[in-house]
Amino acid sequence: MTLAARAFTQLATWPDLTEAEPSCGTGRALRSPQSEIVHFHSDSTVDLHLTARAIRRFQAHLTGSAAVRLVPDSPWVTLRLDGNGEVELLMTLVSLALYAHHARPVPGDAPHTECNDHQRAVLSRENLGGG
Repeated sequence: MTLAARAFTQLATWPDLTEAEPSCGTGRALRSPQSEIVHFHSDSTVDLHLTARAIRRFQAHLTGSAAVRLVPDSPWVTLRLDGNGEVELLMTLVSLALYAHHARPVPGDAPHTECNDHQRAVLSRENLGGG
């Protein structure tokens, strides 16, 4: 079983998440009652709808991880699953995303914002000054 398949199976048991068709049309998705939360695009690439506010708040931490990629002005983060540490990071970020989506709505965090799978300008931590 791949890391992504294992993570998907584990997250699919969470009570706030249900399997859904990804709005981008690629892979598998899980959503909360409020929004799509995570898209599994391949055996190692996941897009997570963290919200723009949460990304701003945790940007320094997010860019400190080589596994995380940010796209300018996107409320989604892309995570590369290369090991168990990244799966654990994904679980933490999904918890954060669920919390962020349960909080009061914020302009710019529209529920149908396209994930990063179709974006080209991905910023790595190096591009953001993180090393």
